[in-house]
Amino acid sequence: MNQNENKVKLVFATHNRNKLIEVKALLPNHLEILGLDDIGCTEDIPETADTIEGNAILKANHIKEHYGYDCFADDTGLEVDALNGAPGIYSARYAGAEKNAEHNMNKLLHELEDINDRKARFKTVIALNLQNDEKVLFQGIVNGEITKEKKGEKGFGYDPIFKPDGYHETFAELPLSVKNEISHRAKAMRQLIDYLKN
Repeated sequence: MNQNENKVKLVFATHNRNKLIEVKALLPNHLEILGLDDIGCTEDIPETADTIEGNAILKANHIKEHYGYDCFADDTGLEVDALNGAPGIYSARYAGAEKNAEHNMNKLLHELEDINDRKARFKTVIALNLQNDEKVLFQGIVNGEITKEKKGEKGFGYDPIFKPDGYHETFAELPLSVKNEISHRAKAMRQLIDYLKN
């Protein structure tokens, strides 16, 4: 009997292979983690909710309804106090219709140019949809501040301008091993993993 036949299939609603590899390394062996490409999902799942939680739920529901798999989906936003929580759900496309991290960072730094209150937080929400309509949300938050200039080459998105509380470096300067311990996504993912293990 094939070892894979005993595995429980769980879809992570992402096209990002790096995210998939990270998650596979963290989850127990009896779970077979599939990405959207693995199940033939090529469409962009609409993210039309007005909250981070709502977008994660939309993505998880879409996979369950259209493909029938148990699944989880995540959504992340950067919330800046002085901008009333912006960019929030628009974090990925803050500077325009295309996802462009450089343009997004430049726009944010420009908007905070004369502002001293630079407090901000990254928030990740993971929505898990299982059999019997079991739906669970997990949330991870890391507080910090927006720096005045970009620093560091690691990471992605807003990492070069986000300095987490308790550190002198931005996410883009910290070693990945440290970021993976303290980040918003890591916190939410640990809750998901603990839940799935139990």
